[in-house]
Amino acid sequence: MSEHPGTRRRVTLRDVAEAAGVSLKTASNVINGSGRMSKDTRTKVESVIKELGYQVNVAARNLSRNHTGFITLAVPSLTPPYLAELANRTIDAARQHDYSVYVITYAEGSAKGARDLLRKFNSTVSDGMILSMSEVENISKEDLEVGFPLVVVGARTTWGVADHVTPDDVDAAAQAAGYLYAHGSSRLAVVGARGSYDEDALLQSVEGNAQLRLRGVIEEAHRRGCAIDPRLVGTTDLDWTIGAGARVTQRLIDSGVPFDGVVALNDQLAIGALTALRISGYAVPEQVQVIGFDNIEEAAYLQIPLTTMDSRLEWTAPTAVERILARIRGENVMPEKLTCSSQVIVRASTRR
Repeated sequence: MSEHPGTRRRVTLRDVAEAAGVSLKTASNVINGSGRMSKDTRTKVESVIKELGYQVNVAARNLSRNHTGFITLAVPSLTPPYLAELANRTIDAARQHDYSVYVITYAEGSAKGARDLLRKFNSTVSDGMILSMSEVENISKEDLEVGFPLVVVGARTTWGVADHVTPDDVDAAAQAAGYLYAHGSSRLAVVGARGSYDEDALLQSVEGNAQLRLRGVIEEAHRRGCAIDPRLVGTTDLDWTIGAGARVTQRLIDSGVPFDGVVALNDQLAIGALTALRISGYAVPEQVQVIGFDNIEEAAYLQIPLTTMDSRLEWTAPTAVERILARIRGENVMPEKLTCSSQVIVRASTRR
């Protein structure tokens, strides 16, 4: 006897994906009329949809009145000032659209990292995720092919399968180095590198804050007919704290290799560099100029106020929120990399 239609289990998007032999993301793209795929793949999925009698579950697609009213912001930590401010600005931006934000942290590079979050995302409590991807996460293209709205922020690549919202780190670093060169520095030190210095590899970098920022410094040096001395590239690996900045800068000073400008790859490293320079008797900015990144709140209130690159969080957070809400509404938009330029915020640690 045939099963009564009223008792039949509802066909899900996952059923469609499995029957068609495609990812959940691909099946979702066919339903939404979006994404890039072969004509044969799209035809096959459409045939399975018809065969199984799949009907769009409006609640599952987070449309109109059926949305939860929440989005998830996933960050590796709230300790770094940049990530804490990202969370605050994301909450503020979402509130403008009558949305609330779940802020969650994940254990970087572990079994409970970003991959686990993506795999276990619960669409019954949140309509989509803004993911600040850690630099140590081993994320693949396939991990980002998810069946829910996803926007990635930060300096990691998304391979074009998810929206990517990030300032242009290469351009910002070039501006930082260019400012020091334009105001009298000729031998730049860099504080905050990760791994051994390989200039050719760095010039090919496409992701990673440290790699992209160091790439920008190198490119600007080359444009000005200068070179970065590998002995003046201070490696801190994943430690971008004030203490790491002080220790590495002290090692550069102790090396005896002369330098008259420091590009620190975030403001905390720059604060540490200022401390080491002052302890060693260097006058800032008369003998050594220092510039950082991210414009954290403390930067303006130091004994020597810190020149820094604008973090552009006032652009990043609202842009990420607007993009995730467009996804939630089901707007047919292709994944994009959305970027913006930074600017130098001049203070007393550099010459004017």
